[in-house]
Amino acid sequence: MFKGSLPALVTPFTNGKVDVDALKKLVNWHVDQGSHGLVPVGTTGESPTLTHAEHDMVVEIVIAEAAGRIPVIAGAGSNNTIETVRLVQAAKTAGADAALVVTPYYNKPTQAGLIAHFEAAADCGLPIVIYNIPGRSVVDMTPATMGALAKHEMIIGVKDATGDLSRVPKQRMTCGPDFVQLSGEDATALGFNAHGGVGCISVTANVAPALCAAFQESTLAGDYAKALIQLDKLMPLHEAIFTEPGVAGAKYGMSLLGMCSDEVRLPLVGLTDETKAKMRAAMLHAGLL
Repeated sequence: MFKGSLPALVTPFTNGKVDVDALKKLVNWHVDQGSHGLVPVGTTGESPTLTHAEHDMVVEIVIAEAAGRIPVIAGAGSNNTIETVRLVQAAKTAGADAALVVTPYYNKPTQAGLIAHFEAAADCGLPIVIYNIPGRSVVDMTPATMGALAKHEMIIGVKDATGDLSRVPKQRMTCGPDFVQLSGEDATALGFNAHGGVGCISVTANVAPALCAAFQESTLAGDYAKALIQLDKLMPLHEAIFTEPGVAGAKYGMSLLGMCSDEVRLPLVGLTDETKAKMRAAMLHAGLL
């Protein structure tokens, strides 16, 4: 069910509030553009600055609007296990196909603590995708720990943002060939799939959904010559989006396409003029403008 291009969906704002109409429009746009799934209320969805009510509302709207046409992996991450369980339960009630649960940030749990945390989330009965991003959470889940968790029938995959492509075969060995490995890093997604991954939870796909979907389809078909041509179109956009925080870059690009405003919530701010120019140039290069 989970493969290909899965945009880490932005949460559109207007005058400080969630723009419900724009959110619904985005869901339908992604379906029409060929995205293979949606991942709302992750970091790119600005989950750290959403209220609990807003978080639940966004998940419910995305699931209702997607209407089963593409799967929805709802963000449910927290460094508080009790809160994580609540978020997973809410996602399950809303009808999500899975929940994305990040390794607890700031607390710096041991590997035993990670196992206990994710087992508590998985015991809710909704498929869990582990989100391993040591650069932000300051804790790294080892392949051995992931292998132990993969024995739980509800822990079905990983969003790997380690940037270490050797993790893919290592995790394949510890977790088994059916464990879903999704890249969390746009720029290395081709190599990730070549090592055995099956897709990418993508920031860039917010701006270039059709091209990111076609790129993923090329890699999954083993047509790396075609994928390289598509990657050449996408790479300047990957770089431009992450010049400043990715959600700000993605929202600015989407504003140029008329899909939503570029409004972000503090402590994030809008792009500098220099980065805006870089984004425009990258979008022109990719054939989006």
